[in-house]
Amino acid sequence: MLCGFAWNLQSLLFFRILQGFGGGGMVPVAQAILADSFPREKRGQAFALFGVAVVVAPVVGPTLGGWLSDNVSWHWCFLINGPVGVMTIALIALILRESEAAVEERRQSQGGGFDVVGFALVATFLGALEVVLDRGLEDDWLGSTFIVTLAGVCAVAFVLMIPWELSRPNPAIDVRMVATRQFGACFLVMLATGALLLSTTQFMPQLVQQQFGYTATWAGLVLSPGGAVTMGMMFVAGRLSGKVQPKYLIVAGAVIIALSMYALTNVYGDLGFWFLAHCRMLFGVGLPLVFVSINTAAFDGILPDKTGQASALINAARNTGGSIGISLASNVLAHREQFHQSRLVEQVIPSSAQYQDTLRQVTDYFLAQGSSLAHAQQQAFAWIGQQVQTQAAFLAYIDVFWTLTVISAAAALLALVLRKVKLGGTVTVGH
Repeated sequence: MLCGFAWNLQSLLFFRILQGFGGGGMVPVAQAILADSFPREKRGQAFALFGVAVVVAPVVGPTLGGWLSDNVSWHWCFLINGPVGVMTIALIALILRESEAAVEERRQSQGGGFDVVGFALVATFLGALEVVLDRGLEDDWLGSTFIVTLAGVCAVAFVLMIPWELSRPNPAIDVRMVATRQFGACFLVMLATGALLLSTTQFMPQLVQQQFGYTATWAGLVLSPGGAVTMGMMFVAGRLSGKVQPKYLIVAGAVIIALSMYALTNVYGDLGFWFLAHCRMLFGVGLPLVFVSINTAAFDGILPDKTGQASALINAARNTGGSIGISLASNVLAHREQFHQSRLVEQVIPSSAQYQDTLRQVTDYFLAQGSSLAHAQQQAFAWIGQQVQTQAAFLAYIDVFWTLTVISAAAALLALVLRKVKLGGTVTVGH
């Protein structure tokens, strides 16, 4: 609500920081509650329902936010959350009850004391990493003293965090879990999933707004069909998770996502709305297969008193992967656009017959529109320069989608490392 009443950018950023403090733990806690509350044979369906909110929300958000920005005010992108939050608080108070596993975990945590130093190191590492990834391109990476300093702080915090957390009886983050074959592979696949989800959610609207001239509303609508497919596939993935091994579902989902990214490597200026929407719908088919299966596989073999740790690590992987994916895509886009523009400019030779023919045709066009000869020539030069920039941008976006295709394929290969889990059967959480 405070973000909706922000009076300048600085106040908005401050209120967003407060929002992060308040909401950062909601998703891990929610997943831990699901893992404790549902037996193994029902856990996949529970994660599927939960995934509808987690995965579909970033898709619905740009559509609703774009419509509100175009037709009402950007303030309502934040204010609309007020009544939803009040209703959520009421439902939590009425419905949720603490499980025995959660009570036991809290008792053990209180007995060992809170790992303040470990928490500070984790927060410093992740916080510095987020700022470096977010500001690196803007501040010229190693050319910026600020980025170099933060990168050093991030590295030092990481180096200190590992031995500290390994030596604590009640660590803030149990890093041993990431070193295991099952959970470690799920952690890396979730990193890739976060990168794919958030980078495409940001760059597809950016592509259609900058290169196709879409409004914010229509840019959001490009993602909407994919959101509807994702919502439906969540329930399908939930049902399949009790019948098919998670590793095979992850492979299938990652391959489908790779195909959707590969289709987008054919992007060019005359593409219509439905080509882009269909690519997003194909992405929406594969994403739930990966998301639900990762959660099912990651919690397999986790002791009841470790579900909170597992949930926190998996969600940290998703969020950190999203930041890495956005940063990677931004850097590929910026550097490859410069590369392609320099290569294209080499081919625009004023003395060539092709250039002179194009210049004459474009000049004649602007003359026919009523411009003077001198003005028409200036417009023709500007038009040719704009075409070079536009084509360089399209080629750079193609490189971005190739990069995301490789990440999807790597996730599919990594999923093969996962061991088979017990489908259904007795209600056992750990072993």
